[in-house]
Amino acid sequence: MSLIDQADSVREGEELDAAVVDGYLKDKIEGLQGQPQIKQFSGGASNLTYLLQYENRDLILRRPPFGHIAKSAHDMVREAKIMDALRPVYPYAPDVAAICEDHDVMGCDFYVMERLVGIIPRKNMPKELSLTEEETRKLCLNVIDKFVELHAVDYKAAGLDHIGKGAGYVKRQIEGWSDRYVKAKTDDAAGFERVMAWLKDKMPEDVGTCVIHNDYRLDNVVLNADNPFEIIGVLDWEMATLGDPLMDLGNSLAYWIQADDDDMAQMMRRQPTHLPGMLTRQELVDYYLDKSQLSVDCFDFYEIYGLFRLAVIAQQIYNRYHSGQTKNETFATFIFAVNYLEERCLKLIEASKL
Repeated sequence: MSLIDQADSVREGEELDAAVVDGYLKDKIEGLQGQPQIKQFSGGASNLTYLLQYENRDLILRRPPFGHIAKSAHDMVREAKIMDALRPVYPYAPDVAAICEDHDVMGCDFYVMERLVGIIPRKNMPKELSLTEEETRKLCLNVIDKFVELHAVDYKAAGLDHIGKGAGYVKRQIEGWSDRYVKAKTDDAAGFERVMAWLKDKMPEDVGTCVIHNDYRLDNVVLNADNPFEIIGVLDWEMATLGDPLMDLGNSLAYWIQADDDDMAQMMRRQPTHLPGMLTRQELVDYYLDKSQLSVDCFDFYEIYGLFRLAVIAQQIYNRYHSGQTKNETFATFIFAVNYLEERCLKLIEASKL
């Protein structure tokens, strides 16, 4: 059972009222038996994820973090409705069981979905899962194939043409993330002025519009515990939208730490992409382009964008800690990642032929 992703005790200050949750769910979902045992999954730095264990069924509850949050952030209802619409055409989206918009229940929007019982490849593979180099490569390619498959979804037929603005995505992202960085910057954070100027100057046109996940990583997929090469679910659809598929690939590449990366990169690693058999970043880009039948002369823009976007996300989280909005000491270290990511971006800019 240690292969299966496990929940732990609920963190202090993030407890749920079990009686309130139970009363709401039994009114919405038939057949729930007993009282829920509530645990919490430790992964993630954004929305909170809980395991609700009833006598006859396990459910997952997702809610925003406690405390003040921006009005447009952590839209639980939007995330749940995207999964609901995707599931008939992309069966790796979890099955949503209930969506709550009544703030009298928990003081926020939240949703409940099925629990996908399986292996989540986090920073390190479970010790019990011993894969050869060839098997690791097979798993890696299967995960990328599901990424390509998502980008091939007919979003209009799925009723998802309303979730994004479509054309002009690249320009909106560069302008939007640059603005967010300026607003979140603290005195101890890198400036990123040259990076933002380079991205603005080198912006390409969109190569297309499709459903993009915006956080597609190995630690957001669930593997079948009996057949770890089979992907049974893709999690965390909070940032899904309509956009450019190569921008989505750039986002994923930012998290793709390979075996020969430096020590700081290895410390930031959140998925086991360093293992023998895993593709390098260049191999990943080449494989994706071949499978998706897309082409680009130089991928530098998308790679640098992905690293910059990751820096903005880390800085936004660090800003919450710096200003006292959260006491999670883990977030105190995010400033080192932000400053390191500027160095990575500048090195790539120096070497770029764009």
